[in-house]
Amino acid sequence: MVPGNNGTVPAATVVPAEIARLTLPTPFGEWETWAFDWDGAVHLCMCRGDIGDGEDVLVRLHSECLTGDALGSLRCDCGVQLREGFRAIAAEGRGVLVYSTGHEGRGIGLADKLRAYMLQDEGLDTVEANEHLGYPVDRRTFVDATECLRALGVRSVRLLSNNPDKARALSGGGIRVLRVLGLRTAGHLRNVRYLSTKQDRMGHAEPMGSPLLDGVGPAADVGALLGDVRPSGSKPHVVLKYAQTIDGRIATSTGDSRWISGAEERRISHALRASCDAVLVGVGTVLADDPQLTVRMVPGASPIRVVLDSTLRIPDDARVLADEAATAVVTTRASSAERRDDLRRRGVSVLVVPGADRGVDPVAALEALRRIGVRSLLVEGGAGVITSLLSSGLVDRLIVGIAPRLLGSGTDAVRDLGVTEVASSLRIERRTVHVAGDDVLIAGDVTGRSSDLPEGGVG
Repeated sequence: MVPGNNGTVPAATVVPAEIARLTLPTPFGEWETWAFDWDGAVHLCMCRGDIGDGEDVLVRLHSECLTGDALGSLRCDCGVQLREGFRAIAAEGRGVLVYSTGHEGRGIGLADKLRAYMLQDEGLDTVEANEHLGYPVDRRTFVDATECLRALGVRSVRLLSNNPDKARALSGGGIRVLRVLGLRTAGHLRNVRYLSTKQDRMGHAEPMGSPLLDGVGPAADVGALLGDVRPSGSKPHVVLKYAQTIDGRIATSTGDSRWISGAEERRISHALRASCDAVLVGVGTVLADDPQLTVRMVPGASPIRVVLDSTLRIPDDARVLADEAATAVVTTRASSAERRDDLRRRGVSVLVVPGADRGVDPVAALEALRRIGVRSLLVEGGAGVITSLLSSGLVDRLIVGIAPRLLGSGTDAVRDLGVTEVASSLRIERRTVHVAGDDVLIAGDVTGRSSDLPEGGVG
């Protein structure tokens, strides 16, 4: 017997064959798991709580995605959606997550999904790529997952999904859909076209939520803030983001910076992290603030965390070294070889680059990051890093959150850039302005770089 199957659920035309029943421990707790075979594909029905009468069950139908679920690929949102589905059902305490194998690449299989990715790299979108390979846009019918739920005795559901085809399949199979709950994620620059295509051409609900609007908007689709992202062959596209008071301070005279901005502005910062390949700070910020640099306030993948640290002063217990996300430390030959080896043994990437007068050469640091595949880089400070990158003409986009506060004395966001005439100052063009709670966000492309600006290292 399976949970909640009291014999009153209409018999399915094809009954899935139960092949295993077990308790599966996960980071989201234990799940009573039923495995069903359907035409050679295995469907794992992972249950939390008592299905009981089968009514009003929170359900996620999740299609197998090896690249996203297991390898953390940023080309799709599957891995993030899987974790969010687990989290939502675990929080409610009752529900089913159906993990369907045989659904890879919307049913075309892993090999052809990879071929479709190659076509997308040549310019096709995800719909066009499938069609070019001779497949329909989506080969899945979700009849298999529906019948597995019926075998469990599920009668009605609240469905965690952006895909209307899943709701139609459940309804057509005799399971009432009481409500569809969007499972939105923070888009990444590498999957934003994929997500937009699903919305525009496949009828999915807004996968990233509503775009930010001038004047008001939730921390969802931050594409307007990021602007056009154009990495070069030698460096990533660099987005510099910081929060300051109206009088330009990023910390008090005692170094306190928590929290200058409000929760809505910080949520946008987390969405920006989720959009980029890597997030960077100097070791001074690590020593002063001990940041995590992970994505926590929005559903999204955490970027690679990068610390500029010329002599490896980073403490062993720094939160940025914890295993929530990958970490790379950019250092110089002035650091201890033993310390470099110690960090590598802890799973931290250590990139050794030339030094400059005051630390790591910023140009060399960005070149090293580009060589390891970083195309988009979010820089979060502190003041030394901000000034160094602006002075070196390395910032492509600037995003400043302005909080309605005055500190008087304190830490300046930007130090001396050596500008003696207004005509030679850096300028912000192609601007956009947004309101986030009590704060205002101003973003724009940095232009007017002057060869007279002083350059120096950092960290």
